[in-house]
Amino acid sequence: MQQEKMNIAVFVDYDNIEIGVKSTLRRDFSVAVVLDALKERGHIVAKFAYANWGRQEGATRQMAENAVQMVQRIPSPRGDKNGADINLALDALEMAFTHNHVNAFAIVSGDSDFIPLVNKLKEYGKTVFIVGGKAFTSTILQQNCHEFISYESLLDDGARPAQVVQRPADQRHGGPKGPPPKEQRPRPAPLDLAQATPLVERALEVLERRAVQPQLGLLKSTMLQLSPSFSEKAYGASSFSEFVEKLKAADYVRVSGHGGRMLIERKSSSHHEKPAVRPEDTLPYLRDVFETHRLDMEEGVPAASLKDWVLAEVANFDWQNYGFQQFEEMLNFAQDRLVARIEPHEEQGLMVYLGAEFYPPKPAESEASGEHHEEEEKQPIVAGQPSFLEPDAKPVSPRARRKSTKTGASGDGSARRVTRRKKAE
Repeated sequence: MQQEKMNIAVFVDYDNIEIGVKSTLRRDFSVAVVLDALKERGHIVAKFAYANWGRQEGATRQMAENAVQMVQRIPSPRGDKNGADINLALDALEMAFTHNHVNAFAIVSGDSDFIPLVNKLKEYGKTVFIVGGKAFTSTILQQNCHEFISYESLLDDGARPAQVVQRPADQRHGGPKGPPPKEQRPRPAPLDLAQATPLVERALEVLERRAVQPQLGLLKSTMLQLSPSFSEKAYGASSFSEFVEKLKAADYVRVSGHGGRMLIERKSSSHHEKPAVRPEDTLPYLRDVFETHRLDMEEGVPAASLKDWVLAEVANFDWQNYGFQQFEEMLNFAQDRLVARIEPHEEQGLMVYLGAEFYPPKPAESEASGEHHEEEEKQPIVAGQPSFLEPDAKPVSPRARRKSTKTGASGDGSARRVTRRKKAE
């Protein structure tokens, strides 16, 4: 990216990435696929993977075959899942401090707990790649690294649309607990090319303001600066040059030159523009479906069953129109907006629960209510003293009140002296 020679240290949160890939794509995680993608971006100088390897016997072989150093995570007695996260973060920071030649870090995980680590590495001038599935990697994590590499884009079975598997009616509607099919899912269908044009035009505008020629590599790096989760493969292109050729064929941009000297210019006309839609526009639909099936959602439902509900209850709904290749990817976005909560499950796939916004915190007793009680407290009535509870009482001036106080004090003192004198006699 910014540096000519990239020395990359790879840190794999195996527990997170393995269950994420298995629950969303119904596949086994392949570390070789990830390493091949990172080799296209630089030279890999270190490889570490963190897990309780005693429970991952099938994965140790592929790690050994790819020379990945396996770091044993010893679970705490309480089963703390953050143990691997802490070890990974500490080792990555130590390498950033002690190995100056390492200028890039690849975090293979979808866990949002790594956002502080990403920010700290960026503070020290390191390039940060995040590798994970778009359906389970936090969207906040995707947007705060230098480049997000989606695991879906690394699949080698082409951009074939996902096969729709018909399930029995009792599983589609009456049986929210029915497990989804276990066959492997192919790479998601590509998005409409028109959805990439706002980002392309914005990047070209940035280069124009900088008075820089919009060449091929520079355009992509600028697009990644604006949106680290961008991938040309999401639009059915195997390379960025093919992506630009698709834009040219669709008459979205002007292209001159060839190869690395290709120059791209944006079209002044906007006859291809469509009404702008945002990912946030899907949230009202999800909220309505959640409210309709709130009792079922309380205990969680598989994402496949929830998808059937959405398609049945929202007319002409297509998540791809909002920039999501997969339904699960839309749920992942909703989780970061507190609308949904998703948990990966090896058998059920992604389980979906109501998000935090459906469980607002119980309002604490406000100070205002305390003041209200104080105002309601009755004022003690003292004989000879005016009170607002006595409507006929006349207000006493401050001068008269001081005089009355002095008189009362002297009278009390005289009475005490008389009593002592009588006792003495």
